[in-house]
Amino acid sequence: MVTETLVEPPLPTIWTVPDALWERIAPILADLDPPPRRGRRRTAPRPVLDAILYRIRTGCQWNHLPGTLADDATAHRTLQRWVRCGVFLRIWGDLVESCADLGAVDWEWQAADTALGKARSGGI
Repeated sequence: MVTETLVEPPLPTIWTVPDALWERIAPILADLDPPPRRGRRRTAPRPVLDAILYRIRTGCQWNHLPGTLADDATAHRTLQRWVRCGVFLRIWGDLVESCADLGAVDWEWQAADTALGKARSGGI
């Protein structure tokens, strides 16, 4: 008797930006953080965003990012620049607006959950 084993395809990773989402994010990055006219060329933004998402989703230290993603210093420096430029606020706003347009958000049932605790060693 021969038994067949069904092998399901692996689930997509949760820290790489899908192509459809990247098509929405790329124009926002081009608008808020265009490449410099002079000087050193920046690292491509998509692998940097993947590195930032990996760091957020796994909680690893910056210097433990996989070698397949952007360099840790580059990713951290870009994250700080994007926060100053308002990139993430614009992306969030765009995605929330899209969900609202599709009727995918029931605002009556939205909630936030958090936990606060005292930092060890006074946060130093």
